[in-house]
Amino acid sequence: MASLSMTDCTEPRYVVGVDVGTGSVRAALVTIDGELIKMAIHPIQTWNFKPGFYHQSSDDIWNSCCKVIREVVAEVPADSVKGVGFDATCSLVALDKTGSPISISPGGETQQNVILWMDHRADKEAEAVNATRHPVLQSVGGKISLEMQVPKLMWLKKNLPETWRNVDAFYDLPDFLTWKSTGAESRSLCSVVCKWTYEASGEGTQGWNKQFFTQVGLSDLLADDCRKIGSIVLAPGTPCGSGLNSQAAEQLGLRVGTPVATSIIDAHAGGLGMIGCTADSNKSTDYCSRLGLICGTSTCHMAVSRGPVFVPGVWGPYYSAMVPGLWLSEGGQSATGRLLDHIIDTHPATASLRARTPHMHVVTYLNELLNSLANSAGLDSVDLLTKDLHVWPDHHGNRSPLADPTLRGMVSGLSLSCDEKDLALLYLATVQALAYGTRHIIESLESAGHRRMDCVLLCGGLSKNPLFIQTQATVVGRPVLVPQRTEAVLGGAAILAAYAAGLYPSLEAAVNTMAGQADAVSPNTKAITFHNKKYEVFLRMVQHQREYRDIMNSV
Repeated sequence: MASLSMTDCTEPRYVVGVDVGTGSVRAALVTIDGELIKMAIHPIQTWNFKPGFYHQSSDDIWNSCCKVIREVVAEVPADSVKGVGFDATCSLVALDKTGSPISISPGGETQQNVILWMDHRADKEAEAVNATRHPVLQSVGGKISLEMQVPKLMWLKKNLPETWRNVDAFYDLPDFLTWKSTGAESRSLCSVVCKWTYEASGEGTQGWNKQFFTQVGLSDLLADDCRKIGSIVLAPGTPCGSGLNSQAAEQLGLRVGTPVATSIIDAHAGGLGMIGCTADSNKSTDYCSRLGLICGTSTCHMAVSRGPVFVPGVWGPYYSAMVPGLWLSEGGQSATGRLLDHIIDTHPATASLRARTPHMHVVTYLNELLNSLANSAGLDSVDLLTKDLHVWPDHHGNRSPLADPTLRGMVSGLSLSCDEKDLALLYLATVQALAYGTRHIIESLESAGHRRMDCVLLCGGLSKNPLFIQTQATVVGRPVLVPQRTEAVLGGAAILAAYAAGLYPSLEAAVNTMAGQADAVSPNTKAITFHNKKYEVFLRMVQHQREYRDIMNSV
């Protein structure tokens, strides 16, 4: 990270980007040209008391935000921090009339007032919404996901009536953070359009579809001009209220009135943070010819277009949800980093491997082992090791492009082996399967009318894994650009802060200046034919899974 020193003739000016992920809160002190100076991280708690139920605490999240922000600004004057930007997971926050947490847990635990994005309790409610075939569903790929907020709200109303009666406001987690820091009850266009079925178009019309909310049994949320779910909706980067209020400023160690940007969902922050990056071999900044992959616990696939493109099984198109004036299509895989962790953590060979190599990350060890195996076998590429081992990676359901949360993972080619070689091959086959999922999404986007994606931009935890990057490039058959400023999600939040502070005339100007350079990884031409064959197997696997289900469900 860069030094805190600045030239004597230049007044130091910074912004703070804050990212609330699934398992931690991170903050970064960033210069106004996008250079990361200092970063801090703090874990947040998740409760998972039964399958499908995932809870968090907004108090725990806010306290963690305070801790990391104070840490990154501790060595700079408070008046040198010109703005703050938040991004967060699209989780549902419930508050009572005092602004305090109200339980969303069947057990009544008050501190558990956040339904995490990956919570899958509302499957029946999602089915009921989709059965309406309401026109608003066009903007969620034709089917609403049980990870979105409307099914979760329906579940709360049905199963926790006391919570429902006493709740005063629901927020998407990114919007909770701006409310907590400013007192402004506004919502982000990003969160409400992408996760709440709020309607917005390029003609300037926007609002809640009251007929839809009535049809799904949520008409009580329309009372008082929809105050409980948001009557003021602002574009990402718009200043919230009057900036930091006195309580938040004291908690964060910043000045009262410091501008706070209207927030954005974490994956969208990653897309914003890297969509303007360039590489020596790819200097184009045509946003509409790029696919952004934000890879963490799950992966989001972000593509923008100048007009609305409706893609079955892909969320959107959402107007101005990430880049002003452009329509966003959002594909995704519900489990990627988490799936690889699961594959590794549950394998019999992992415990002894970690005990034997305590100072080496297990992924680094597996990547080196795969290179050794390929060399020993005389293969031109590591990719070719999995000829007879195939994975369908939807252990947590399919988000895109099939939009089927009932799908499950599959493996073909298992043996009785349980040694490190077996672990390495299963890990490799899973990495490849995740890349086939990206290819499946790209093909769906392009066949529906999106421009050809000339390159893939990749950020997040998996961008630190060279095998994952190279596999993505080879499978999709186009270069992958990895930003040199590795914290693209934090960078996206910082971009919002800089724009809200008036440091740039437009959000696009901030994007193009602060994104920086990228490294390009080209496809491995020696393995393209091999992956074309494996991709055909990949598509057959889901076809077979459905056939098996039909057999078991037959009378």
